Amino acid sequence: SFYWHFENRDALLEAAVSRWEKETTTDVVAEITAARDAPASQFRRLVADVIERAEQDRVGPALLASASHPAVAPALERITAARLNLITMVFGRLGFAQAQARRRALLAYSAYLGHGQLAHSTPGVLPSTKAGRRAYLDDAIRALTMQ
Repeated sequence: SFYWHFENRDALLEAAVSRWEKETTTDVVAEITAARDAPASQFRRLVADVIERAEQDRVGPALLASASHPAVAPALERITAARLNLITMVFGRLGFAQAQARRRALLAYSAYLGHGQLAHSTPGVLPSTKAGRRAYLDDAIRALTMQ
């Protein structure tokens, strides 16, 4: 029935990727870029929000598994660049020099991808209680922001 809405499978894929990009990247970038609260609060909100989204996201893992597809590869490159730029900006707001902010952004993004993979493949290894979750995120944030 999707052919009533899309010309073909590729058109459906492009629409799905576009929607996923907006919900998981463009909207997050706009929110954090416009934020006026303290940089530490921005970083905490960014980490908590994207971790929660990663755990519920079924499209992201499928796209990563299809990273070589001609319609997916350019989108993943664009999305990854936007996300790394956002995280780098937030680390810059926290006072890190550009080169160090970029290295930390790559580390944070790698941790995010790993967390998402765990959430989908072996969720039992992640903290299941609210207190455990908070401690886990606190540890991750502390490790990423240590001077």
